[in-house]
Amino acid sequence: MGVLVGTSGWQYRDWRGVLYPPGVPQRSWLEYYAGRYATVENNASFYRLPSRETFADWRARTPAGFLMAVKASRYLTHIRRLRDPAEPVGRPRAAAARPAGPGAGPAAAHHGRRRGRAG
Repeated sequence: MGVLVGTSGWQYRDWRGVLYPPGVPQRSWLEYYAGRYATVENNASFYRLPSRETFADWRARTPAGFLMAVKASRYLTHIRRLRDPAEPVGRPRAAAARPAGPGAGPAAAHHGRRRGRAG
């Protein structure tokens, strides 16, 4: 497998007129994006877990071979600080993997800074 190029998310209003032509409605941005990039990081799961139907819809709207990385929940990374990860990691995998099929990509984790530490 070669290098896949994509971005962290696809729904940024500032991209209208830059990545998305003015005539492309926001509801079609995923399809437009997936026609130009091979992968994307799904940031929605960081804030709340999308439903199985939403994952299935995203899969249906992207071409075969498109890879979607799912961002780990902030509950796991910022509140639990990766302690006891089995249940919080299992929830998005269960919701995403079955409907997404072979397009289910890796999980991405955003780690918050620890207070009182440099870095």
